[in-house]
Amino acid sequence: MLYDIRLHLHYDYAAAAGGGRHQIRVLPSTISGVQRVIAASLSFAPAPNERSDFSDFFGNNVTSIAFRDAHDALDIRMSARVSVSRPEPGLDVSPDIGRLRQELAAVRSLAPDTPHHFLTGSTHAGLDDAITLYAHDSVGGSAAGTAMDLCNRIHRDFTYDGEATTVRTRASDAFNLRRGVCQDFSHIMIAGLRGLGIPAGYVSGFLRTIPPKGKPRLEGADAMHAWVKVWCGRDAGWQEFDPTNGMRASNDHITVGHGRDYSDVAPIVGVLKTTGGQVGEQAVDVIPVVLEKA
Repeated sequence: MLYDIRLHLHYDYAAAAGGGRHQIRVLPSTISGVQRVIAASLSFAPAPNERSDFSDFFGNNVTSIAFRDAHDALDIRMSARVSVSRPEPGLDVSPDIGRLRQELAAVRSLAPDTPHHFLTGSTHAGLDDAITLYAHDSVGGSAAGTAMDLCNRIHRDFTYDGEATTVRTRASDAFNLRRGVCQDFSHIMIAGLRGLGIPAGYVSGFLRTIPPKGKPRLEGADAMHAWVKVWCGRDAGWQEFDPTNGMRASNDHITVGHGRDYSDVAPIVGVLKTTGGQVGEQAVDVIPVVLEKA
């Protein structure tokens, strides 16, 4: 699939900010065998006094900006053309959890993609006895099968509710509520798998949404999304699951980046020299591109 993606983040400040510094993670990544970024751009209004672009530890695209002048709003616009071609799931060659632990113990690397970085509790996805017990009911057969079953159960047992949680909500709190959004469901799945000894990480990106039959596609109606990557052993490697929709990640999932949880790949983090609060808005368009044959 070929997509044109547009993202607009807008922030209004209650009082003019005298300065600020932010890190932005919204540019999609090229991932071998999964997706290719053909073109991408990122712009800001007002223009920052400083800007630098780099890759973080996990290989995510990061743009660091700084403002020294007063401003009462910030607009961030990203546009990209991305080709996504995820391989179809093949024969499940992942081991059971016992064998997975043996394969994990044999991994000696501390490279960014090593499963050891995704095994212990993290800020938003801490290990929790109740979540581990819930996840244990999915154990049976292979590691990938366990992950798929847990993914489906979260989709079935939890209610999507955009008002129930915030970006600061932790997995244990969302689990007790039995409701939340994609970020929460991903954190619950990550915490549950880690509690079982299965390495799991957080994926941030975009999801193409399809309007109901006969209804027009609404501009800005697509969304930033989150799902889960799971290390399923030496031969199966990393596989991705979407507990919000009860499915494996598909060609409708466009990756921006990954980390241990939301805190590693938040779209924007930073500090402002100001008083009062702020209000933010987000609009996303994921538009399939059909190329005409010559």
